[in-house]
Amino acid sequence: MTHPQASPPTSGSQAWLFFRQWLKNPLSIAALAPSGTQLAALMTAELPHGTRRVIELGAGTGVFTRAMLDSGVAADQLLVVELNEELYEHLQAQFPGARVVCGNACELAGIVAQQGFTQPGEVDAVVSGLGLLNMSRDLQRSIMRSAFDVLGPEGSFIQFTYSPKPPLPRDLLEELGLSVRRGGFAWRNIPPASVFVFSRARSEQMHAVRK
Repeated sequence: MTHPQASPPTSGSQAWLFFRQWLKNPLSIAALAPSGTQLAALMTAELPHGTRRVIELGAGTGVFTRAMLDSGVAADQLLVVELNEELYEHLQAQFPGARVVCGNACELAGIVAQQGFTQPGEVDAVVSGLGLLNMSRDLQRSIMRSAFDVLGPEGSFIQFTYSPKPPLPRDLLEELGLSVRRGGFAWRNIPPASVFVFSRARSEQMHAVRK
């Protein structure tokens, strides 16, 4: 079944909405403006081959959301989680066919269950617009554990950052049994941004399959 999609808002209105939320709480929003189309294309390009079910964390004004829908991700197979209430209401209006939830990324397993989205381990990718680089180690750990609790053995956590280095320290990756590789670099984004893809280390993937 085809779900209706609202007309995309103008870039100016998106930027103002995003900036207004940043003014209210600059520590909770990592950027001054929505991500650009180049970065959205690079994030979407990292979706694993054959991806069906996707969760988006910290969707903001929906730049990545729209790019994923345009790339072929079905609206009813996309779960969007946004903590900011005003941005959540904006996303609900813009993407009526998707499951848009006002919630905390640390509680992802409970959100997935409550929404009846899928069974844990059946999510193909998590696309994140969260400001992981600015978070405490404990919060980083909680978000990543929650994401990989619902991701399948070969699932990917796709994250952008304004730093040239991954937003998670090496020792935390080792603790969580994760590996990271660099994706694309969006030099036209303001500011320029790097894409990183996190996955279970090979030994962890083999253990999950055997289990």
